[in-house]
Amino acid sequence: VDEEHDTSYKQETQLRYNARDLAVVRARMDDAIALLGSATPSIQSHYNVKINKFKKLNLRSRVKDRPLPEITLVDLKKSRELRGSRRFITPELHKAIAETLEKREQVLLFLNRRGFSTYPVCAACGEAVHCKNCDITMTLHQAANAYKCHYCGFMKAAISSCAFCGSTKIKQLGLGTEKAEASVKKLFPGARIARMDHDTTTRKGAMLTILKDLRNRAIDILVGTQMITKGHDFPNITLVGVLCADLSLNFPDFRSGERTFQLLAQVSGRAGRGNLPGRVIVQTYTPEHFSIVSARDQDYEAFYEKEIAFRKSLKYPPFSRMIQINISGKDRQRTERSARGIGDLAGGLRMREESFQNGLEILGPIEAPLFRIAGRYRWQILLKG
Repeated sequence: VDEEHDTSYKQETQLRYNARDLAVVRARMDDAIALLGSATPSIQSHYNVKINKFKKLNLRSRVKDRPLPEITLVDLKKSRELRGSRRFITPELHKAIAETLEKREQVLLFLNRRGFSTYPVCAACGEAVHCKNCDITMTLHQAANAYKCHYCGFMKAAISSCAFCGSTKIKQLGLGTEKAEASVKKLFPGARIARMDHDTTTRKGAMLTILKDLRNRAIDILVGTQMITKGHDFPNITLVGVLCADLSLNFPDFRSGERTFQLLAQVSGRAGRGNLPGRVIVQTYTPEHFSIVSARDQDYEAFYEKEIAFRKSLKYPPFSRMIQINISGKDRQRTERSARGIGDLAGGLRMREESFQNGLEILGPIEAPLFRIAGRYRWQILLKG
């Protein structure tokens, strides 16, 4: 199982399963070996090594003993008063890009948000442009000249006025790969720039064309989402710039620190894969966060020790098992009643069973972090035991 930590192995709809875990089950059934590979193993897999359930095999060096790239952290708080592209392309990153292009080497710029503006807001009344079906701000996609919802697919024209006050003055706040690409084109007009995200790779063969152009050096700077972190090998990429490392840290998920560390370590690994040494510039508002510091130091063990202590103190997996019960419906009151009814039922069962009282926690029912998606109201209950 290559890149065993990757969340895409987990199927979240219809039949729910994790393909990585099924590989382990299948190997046990057939008395075979399951080999899980990753430069940034999941906490669960590394914990299984620690308790001797799995056996650890170390690859201690890169191909041909190439050195790991040098990683520099840049504090974005210093540039938050600046305007325009200087807010997210700091002087340090700007200088590094210019030097790399001068040497005729390639640059990778990583930002895990697609679109042009991720937070369009009315300049008159301050209300954000919301999706009509979901409790989420829409994203402006300049190429499509439309606002899009990344959850239900709802679209409306970019010239739409504010739904609350009717004003046509919409400020395009927030940063996506489209805006990053446009800004880099202004700053480096002579460079050949491409973008790789869901919008540019939906057409058949589009992704392959971008990767071929990168290999043939027809691209100087590639701007992209986490697609560009996935195991690609381009020897002429010597600079990787992470425009904002904090996006995945702010998810309401106990694994957000783990995901951030993995993303940063994986994208950093794209630099210096050829004969030329690589360097990485990570821009962040939280340069002191242990996930980001561990990624800078490329120290998985240091990250694991901090993260596992946090998981243990809060009784999160792998020290417990968690089940999430999702309740969704089109009628707001009825969905809430159903969720509260299931919560009461779970609470009653817990009170009647002594073993449940000691070993089981019920969290909720509570509104889901994204309360409404595609016209359905969502509640959740977490069982932890």
